[in-house]
Formats: sequence, structure tokens, C-alpha cells
Amino acid sequence: MTTHMLGDTAVLTGRSLRHILRSPDTIITTAVTPIALMLLFTFVFGGAIETGSDVSYVDYLLPGILLITIASGVAYTAYRLFLDMQGGIFERFQSMPIARSSVLWAHVVTSLAANLVSVAVVIGVALLVGFRTGASVLAWLAVTGILILFTLALTWIAVVAGLSAKTVDGASAFSYPLIFLPFISSAFVPTGSMPGPVAWFAENQPVTSIVDTLRALFAQEPVGGDIWIALAWLVGILLVGYAAAIAVYRRRIR
Repeated sequence: MTTHMLGDTAVLTGRSLRHILRSPDTIITTAVTPIALMLLFTFVFGGAIETGSDVSYVDYLLPGILLITIASGVAYTAYRLFLDMQGGIFERFQSMPIARSSVLWAHVVTSLAANLVSVAVVIGVALLVGFRTGASVLAWLAVTGILILFTLALTWIAVVAGLSAKTVDGASAFSYPLIFLPFISSAFVPTGSMPGPVAWFAENQPVTSIVDTLRALFAQEPVGGDIWIALAWLVGILLVGYAAAIAVYRRRIR
């Protein structure tokens, strides 16, 4: 049964990836906004922002930009799911001898692949504008693992949005708060510079612990307890998103 599901997922993932390869503007569009933000903050606002550390501002900024890249990218998962729902693709798949869950997993794997490419593009541009890191291979593996977990967690939320939406705009609108969330965190400025209530929110929302962990890994500094807080948030969101997505899918596709 597991082999059957993996095979079906692989075939359907190939279908989704071909759609992306035929319209690479999806990845380009996903990367454009984060790159523009990175350039804007690095070359326009960066000189006026005091981070309280010795690292260059692009080094300080990059972890938050990577999260924004992923938050932008998962909106396309919800969009593609919505189009499949409206086009009757799910009903057609239901009439075939394929594992039901493979349809969702194909979209999730496609989202992961597309977002990792977008993240690589953003890191490439960051290197061109001055980003430098002495991170070890293990640190890079840890960064990659955290970004994969972040992508999977947000992608399952995107699945819920794509299955539940009534319009195309509604399918992708869920990502707007996710894109905005890094701005109220330690991604762009230290939380200590914020007013009391805003600082409290920034320090206790998931993005701050994730950003601080990524920043420490890039800078070869101790990650402390931030990594455990980040992992707890990511695993919790992933489990809730997955459970909600499966429940909505079973309700919509009987």
C-alpha cells in the first residue's frame, strides 16, 4: 500500500512539476519580491538601522528574507489546488485506482521543490550583494532542514486554503499575513527597539525564534534554546496544518 502511494505521488508530482517548468515565471515571481525587499533594506534603510551586532545588515536580514520567500511561494500551492478543484481534476483522479492522499502529497512535494529553488535564487543574489557566512556543512544542513520544515508547515496550511477557497483571490490571500509576520519579529530590527506590546508579540511569535536560529547558524554562533522553540513551533504548525488539510480534503472529496 505504501509503495502504491509513493508511486502515485511520484507520478502526480511529475505532472505538477511539468506545469511549473512550462511557466517558470512562478518561481521568478516568488523570488522577485523578497529580492526587492532585500535590496531596499540593504542599500536604502540598512545604513540607518542599528542591529546591535557586528554583522553586516545583509547578513542580519537574510534569514527573514528567506522566510518571506517561502511564505510568498506557498500561495501558488493554494492557487494550483484551487484550480484543480474547480477544473474537476480531483473527481477524475477519484475515478482512477490511485491512493487518495497522493493527490495532496504531490502538491506538497511540488511546493517544497519550487520553494527550495526560489530560496537558492535569493541566497545567490544575497551573495552578490555582500552576504558572507563561515557556516559549516552541518550548519548548512541544519539551515536547510529548518527551511524544509517551515515550507512543509506553511504548505499544509496552503492546502487548507486551496481546498476551502471560493475564489482564486481567496485561495492565495491567506499568505498575506504570513508574508507580513516577519516584519513584526527580529527579522529586520532587534525586538528591543520596539514599543512594549509590539516587542512582546515579536518575541513570542514563531518567526523570531526561527530567524534567530538561522542567523546564529550562519554566524557560527551558539543557537541556545532558540532552535528548540523554533522546532516546537514548526512541528506544531505542521501537525495542525496536516490534520486540518486531511479533514477538509475528506469532507470535500467523498
